[in-house]
Amino acid sequence: MKQGRELSELVREIERQEHSKEDFIADTSAVRFDEDGVHLRVSGEEYPLRDLPHRQIGERVGIPYKYYAKMRDEAPELLATNINHWFQHKPEKRMIRLMDGEVRAFLSDRYQRRDNFNMFRYIFPVLDEIGNLELKSSELTEGKFYMKLTTPEIQEEVRKGDVVQAGLVISNSEVGLGAFSVQPLIYRLVCDNGMIAADRSFRKYHVGRRISTDEDIQMLYSDEALAADEHAFWLKARDVVMSALDEDIFYSLVAEMSQAAEREIRIEPRDAVQRLGKKHQLNQSETDGVLQNLLYESDFTQFGTVNALTRFSKEVEDYDRATEIEATAGQVLTLSPSEWKEIAA
Repeated sequence: MKQGRELSELVREIERQEHSKEDFIADTSAVRFDEDGVHLRVSGEEYPLRDLPHRQIGERVGIPYKYYAKMRDEAPELLATNINHWFQHKPEKRMIRLMDGEVRAFLSDRYQRRDNFNMFRYIFPVLDEIGNLELKSSELTEGKFYMKLTTPEIQEEVRKGDVVQAGLVISNSEVGLGAFSVQPLIYRLVCDNGMIAADRSFRKYHVGRRISTDEDIQMLYSDEALAADEHAFWLKARDVVMSALDEDIFYSLVAEMSQAAEREIRIEPRDAVQRLGKKHQLNQSETDGVLQNLLYESDFTQFGTVNALTRFSKEVEDYDRATEIEATAGQVLTLSPSEWKEIAA
């Protein structure tokens, strides 16, 4: 499993970020995209745009990102003209999230702020209460928060000597890149790899009622009503975390692993992995990396392919993408026999 930050560093950064945020609800008719292609003007102030809000703005006004990026790099005045036209002629209220004086997200006015600071404040005591959890990896990327934990109290052999442990992945996004979620994790001791069973997760999306305002631009604060709503949300999330280490889910996944260990690759491994890459949207470099790990392990089964994916995920530089590949491994595990044949026979 790919390593991230030490827990103490993670906590410090969450606390720092909490004091560097500002949020606005703004009517796009009162927002201007600068002709330099990298700044947004809100309430008379100019803010640099990070990469994600560029993508979100392009999607909102209907500009394909490849063309958006070309205009930003080669014709920023043209990009500004396009965006400002749609801001003015199809005005709507959007939530603009700032951090460190930069625009980090351009979101719906229905977006509910479920931020990492409060999540950590509510969830961390629950982890202590569960007890005997081992933090295997944690990270705070530009888009998401992650904690990956396991427990030695729930473990089983897939094959003789090949032991896996139950675990969970807690993740959240403050910028519209996914729901707050708690997902089952299977951790393989022999190689320190983790597989995420994303199809058996709890998710709560950041969507609520629109924030009503007659003003063109309004700064958002955590008022009493919002605080009460958030308190109720995180109390429910605590209950989900408490029940996340479900032994029935764990043992059903171990049973699937044992069955997958009997399903062989009956064609050339390279051809099977190429099919796998196409089905699960791996790029060629990722496909080659998975193949290399499959050949290294010499376990030419469905279970071996799952392990090749999780082993490769540790080599991926981007933590978000590494986690996505761990979830892809979970998808490969749950392929039906007929779906597996499409790849491996």
